[in-house]
Amino acid sequence: MTGDAPFWRTKRLREMTKAEWESLCDGCGKCCLLKVEYEDTRKILPTSVACKLLDLESCRCQHYPTRKRYVPDCINLRDVVDLATIAWLPETCAYKLVAEGRDLYDWHYLVSGSRETVHEAGMSIRHKVISEDDLNDVDEDLPAYVVDWKL
Repeated sequence: MTGDAPFWRTKRLREMTKAEWESLCDGCGKCCLLKVEYEDTRKILPTSVACKLLDLESCRCQHYPTRKRYVPDCINLRDVVDLATIAWLPETCAYKLVAEGRDLYDWHYLVSGSRETVHEAGMSIRHKVISEDDLNDVDEDLPAYVVDWKL
């Protein structure tokens, strides 16, 4: 590879600066969907219900730096040693792609230069989900919102 290759092709995730790491997020919002885990099978399925902190238009966390204060079980992917252990990460996730030695998709803003291409390509959850704040009882209502989207 030449010295002109982008950082995601030349560095492992653990070698990236904080800014490089953060820039990998494509803003799809898929990881912010609430999931249902079935106790008997341990299967984890996404729902069409997003975390209360997710801005449904931009598909970005409204309180990203302090999100753990509001959502204590929010996972910081940078703390995960092996991303392959997180079964619910979408197949299109840049962190997963880079960890597997694959390249980013053309719609990723680091490739396209625009934060809108993830939405234009239909790869985000924009206009497809509701906020958990829209449910009366999240724990009871959530299973009704399980989706079979290929994430």
